[in-house]
Amino acid sequence: MKYNSITIVFIAIVMLFFYSACSSKDSGAIDIAYNPETTPSMVTDSVITLISDSGITRYKLIADIWEVYDKAEDPYWYFPEGLYLERFDSLFQIEAKILAATAWNYTARKVWRSKGNVDIRNMEGEMFLSEELFWDQEKQTVYSDKYIQIKRGDTELKGYGFESNQEMTEYRIFRPHDGRIPFRENIESTEPSDEKNNNEEDAVTITTHE
Repeated sequence: MKYNSITIVFIAIVMLFFYSACSSKDSGAIDIAYNPETTPSMVTDSVITLISDSGITRYKLIADIWEVYDKAEDPYWYFPEGLYLERFDSLFQIEAKILAATAWNYTARKVWRSKGNVDIRNMEGEMFLSEELFWDQEKQTVYSDKYIQIKRGDTELKGYGFESNQEMTEYRIFRPHDGRIPFRENIESTEPSDEKNNNEEDAVTITTHE
């Protein structure tokens, strides 16, 4: 009888130790697996949605996959398989179209980053092609330090470094080269100030709206 009691106590201790070890292991696995910077809180497939800004519909978004990282230190949306975005004016007319192989939207900072085969079209029919472009919604600017091509009919601009209003109608190429510029709209070369980088010495500013 005494032997049976000792055996039961021993088995109970072993089971308790095994359970504690498993619980600790599982808990550790959960802590390691979850990272708010890399683990999305929401994943949606085949997205077609309208997005409002201040109660007004401003954007139409189409994406194969939409991942939301709203618990990250710098919250963001991620579109790993590409993005198509239309921006509307107050009359619901399309101001610009954006197509990219990959995109991020840093929601707190209101900054979009488009990367890989970026293609933007404005209302004037101009095409902006680059490997990377940023859109700051607060400052209402689009910019890049990468190589960019701008096409409109038979005309073409090429260069490195770019800045524009978000309607893509007034823009600057900081280091233009190897392009034809027979635009009939306002074109002016801008001389750099002493505070500007020497890369801007040949900057060209284009205005295409009426």
